[in-house]
Amino acid sequence: MPAPAAAPVDPRVPTVVVDGVDIVYRVNGTGSGRGSATAALNRILRRKETEKASGVRKVHAVKNVSFVAYKGEAIGLIGTNGSGKSTLLKAVAGLLPVENGRIFTDGQPSLLGVNAALMNDLTGERNVHLGGLAMGMSRAEIKERYQDIVDFSGINEKGDFITLPMRTYSSGMAARLRFSIAAAKNHDVLLIDEALATGDAKFQKRSEERIRELRKEAGTVFLVSHSNKSIRDTCERVIWLERGEMRLDGPTDEVIREYEKFSKR
Repeated sequence: MPAPAAAPVDPRVPTVVVDGVDIVYRVNGTGSGRGSATAALNRILRRKETEKASGVRKVHAVKNVSFVAYKGEAIGLIGTNGSGKSTLLKAVAGLLPVENGRIFTDGQPSLLGVNAALMNDLTGERNVHLGGLAMGMSRAEIKERYQDIVDFSGINEKGDFITLPMRTYSSGMAARLRFSIAAAKNHDVLLIDEALATGDAKFQKRSEERIRELRKEAGTVFLVSHSNKSIRDTCERVIWLERGEMRLDGPTDEVIREYEKFSKR
């Protein structure tokens, strides 16, 4: 009797596994005892009872989400405001704890957001060096790639802005510099939150091309954006979250088509 055929082996390499993840925010109310050491200890020892008594409100931001991302993929995260997209990215980056479930990553995730902190009192030049060091680049690597970062950002196209303090930059200029710093390094997992929504069409095109290069050279890219065009141009897979729940996970055109139908209701 012939042996049963072996199950086909998936040649893809997983980089992120999200397994039944719940993320809950707790918003403090105005209950009695708030602010005292005794009340704080009680909240730790009897959290459920004291949360109810002190008026703590729970916000269930992400609900039982599961998926696997693979090396070489660019995955778009879409959904209406408050659907849990940015919260999920922060959890994958290790910046938020999960209430239930687990998140596994192969390598170091790097989160790039438009609101990522740069030091406003320092020049763009100093921020390039500090940002590079924060991402694990050596001083030699930063020196080697410095001019490419400045050129990519377009900061100096209308003057020598890179030598000015960041507080003199427009929000668009600062966002372009953030993306340029992050894009200078190959990442195991790169998480981009609305970065392509800033800048002119020329910069958006450069950003999309760089994301394609990152996919070829390294790991996985996640992109949160309200621009369906950016998602279509950049990603071949899309995860749609709505009210914290996963509605669809599949090919870009298919998922965006369903999302656009939902948005027009």
